[in-house]
Amino acid sequence: MTESKMETTAPAEDNAVGGQMSLIEHLIELRKRLMISALAFIVAFILCFFVAQDIYAVLQRPLAAVVLAKGADRHMIFTAPTEAFFTYLEVAAFAAAFICFPVWAGQLWAFVAPGLYKHERKAFLPFLVATPVLFVAGAATVYFIVLPMALRFFLSFETLGIAAEGTLPIALDAKVSEYLSLVMKLIFAFGIAYQLPVLLTLLARVGIISSNALVEKRRYAIVGVFVAAAILTPPDVLSQLSLAIPMLLLYEISIFACRRIEKNRDGAETEVEAETETPPEPEAPAPAPAPEPAPEVRPEPEPETPVEALPAPDAASDSEKTDGTTRPKI
Repeated sequence: MTESKMETTAPAEDNAVGGQMSLIEHLIELRKRLMISALAFIVAFILCFFVAQDIYAVLQRPLAAVVLAKGADRHMIFTAPTEAFFTYLEVAAFAAAFICFPVWAGQLWAFVAPGLYKHERKAFLPFLVATPVLFVAGAATVYFIVLPMALRFFLSFETLGIAAEGTLPIALDAKVSEYLSLVMKLIFAFGIAYQLPVLLTLLARVGIISSNALVEKRRYAIVGVFVAAAILTPPDVLSQLSLAIPMLLLYEISIFACRRIEKNRDGAETEVEAETETPPEPEAPAPAPAPEPAPEVRPEPEPETPVEALPAPDAASDSEKTDGTTRPKI
């Protein structure tokens, strides 16, 4: 009885796409998705390795713009015979991972989606789309804003042309591997930090947090954001603010998104309750009153004829009759 009731409560369109699969079938499907993801990464890595030098040149432009603005003849160095080669391998791997993320996300979706209901697929798909968009937004913030400001700050400690007599000038000779490590660290830090709305919105959707809790904990969030910005960015105020301010804006956006989710959830629950609520049984109609019996017509009684009272016979006369003789009356 309970099972049939549970089956009837779920709408027909919310059924999962695929049927039930055994454990072996799940493992086979997982292996297929992993093989496709690995093959895509290998192909992208090989292609990116052939253009790794061009990719590195693109990543190098913020440094070149700051250095060449000083008007000096500058160059980058590597101090080990294999350093440049392994640096290009890292560049190729970094670019391949960046290119393959949509493929990996698609394979993850193809593996998970058949086991989800229709409303769960609709809820999960926007987050799958928003994740790479926000990561690219964080990477663009690093490339166009944070990195130029940080490099100008660091190169301000050079003493080219202003060294005191008897001292050597201080100049930057950046190593190719260290510069790549700095750029990758900043890109990943900002890309992951920009996932804050996705994380908070997912937690709100599953009911772990609420918009009111985020509002109440805003002061702690501000402190945590500035601490994270101090750890993840170079030690200059502009770089820290360039990460902290967008994260605070994303935190406010997360509060707004959580409120929208709570509003939609309350509306959906109200609709479900209205659909599942048992309608009150209609009152049974009152029985029709029984027809009143026709009044019994009784014939009127005939008036009785009054009987005249006869005089009571005399006792003496009775005795006379009895004797057969007539006695004179006295």
